[in-house]
Amino acid sequence: MTASQLLLEGVELMLFGLGFVFLFLVLLVGAIRVMSRLIELFAPHTPVPVATKSSVRPAIQQPDGEVLAAIQSAINQHRARRG
Repeated sequence: MTASQLLLEGVELMLFGLGFVFLFLVLLVGAIRVMSRLIELFAPHTPVPVATKSSVRPAIQQPDGEVLAAIQSAINQHRARRG
């Protein structure tokens, strides 16, 4: 086989492969649309509950003295390293 024949067979194989993949994807999209329509027809329609905003804000807890001291120590160490 010559190089041009090998190249033509490679292009032909590529086109067949691309065609099969495209056909598969088209069939997949069609099947998904059909299943979606069937679900819309047979599934019961339930209303979606609407979340209401709460006007009460949760209480923010203040950290105790030990935690504040640890945070302050970490900040001081960080600033000391940076110069």
